[in-house]
Amino acid sequence: MIIPQLGIRYKAFDGTDSAAMKKGVGHFPTTSAWDGNIGLCGHNRGSSYNIGSIKDLKVGDTIRYETSEGTRTYSVSYVGIIDWTDWSYLNATSDNRITIITCLADQPSKRVCVQAVEVGS
Repeated sequence: MIIPQLGIRYKAFDGTDSAAMKKGVGHFPTTSAWDGNIGLCGHNRGSSYNIGSIKDLKVGDTIRYETSEGTRTYSVSYVGIIDWTDWSYLNATSDNRITIITCLADQPSKRVCVQAVEVGS
């Protein structure tokens, strides 16, 4: 996962536990790894691979996702604060998109959620 605007270039690892997020960003195993909605997560601070700055992304910013399947570029379509129990943004989609979720600093019941939709498919 590459987010040029934030200087982020992290590998994704299957799982959402601390072991996965110690190496990069975690991948929600209930979401796609390539087609449809790819769900990723990470720490917002206190980690070598923190993604707390995703809250500063703007609609239209780009995210690239590189895998053995190829590379896709996504355009940010949503940046918002969601409840920690709201998993609806990880639902399967008919389009290709990437959803990134992290905690919101000092607000344990909230999460920052970014969604980006594939461009130039």
